[in-house]
Amino acid sequence: MPTDPRWIDLAGKSLEDILTDHAFCEQKAATSCISLIQRYSDKEKLVEELSPIVAEEWGHFRLVLAELKKRNLTLGRQRRDDYVNELLKFELKNGTADERLLDKLLICALIEARSCERFKRLSEGLNDEYLRNFYRRFMESEAGHYALFINLAETYIDKEKVRSRWKEWLNYEAQVMGQLEIRGDRMH
Repeated sequence: MPTDPRWIDLAGKSLEDILTDHAFCEQKAATSCISLIQRYSDKEKLVEELSPIVAEEWGHFRLVLAELKKRNLTLGRQRRDDYVNELLKFELKNGTADERLLDKLLICALIEARSCERFKRLSEGLNDEYLRNFYRRFMESEAGHYALFINLAETYIDKEKVRSRWKEWLNYEAQVMGQLEIRGDRMH
């Protein structure tokens, strides 16, 4: 489900807030990859593929911090991410080990895909040309991350199961997006 077009106008008016939320999203992305590596250290491809993503996401965090500083803005406090919290409600808690791995990878893919879509909106809709280019680079990076998580899922789990569960996740995420308040101070 595409982002409501009103979001970009609200985000443009809440630059300090959106940059703060973006910084924390990058930090959480790095932490999520670290957690996956720790939990599934026996899955060689997962470890090899996610290790550089940890560094990349942390680098993104630092880029956003630098942008805040450059604009004489401050990193505010981390806020509750209602979007991610709603997604976590759909995650299988008592499934098989493969089903739990699949959901963890698909949640990451979905968050990266939504971030990519939001970065695209920012890269096309902000009045500040520098920030449009800034967000264009993030959009390109997130697109690769989204695909990586899907590919990892298909490495360890039957492709038909991955595709079927992905459709379920997309339907659920559309419901979540339809229910969440449109806020310009949040990336998701």
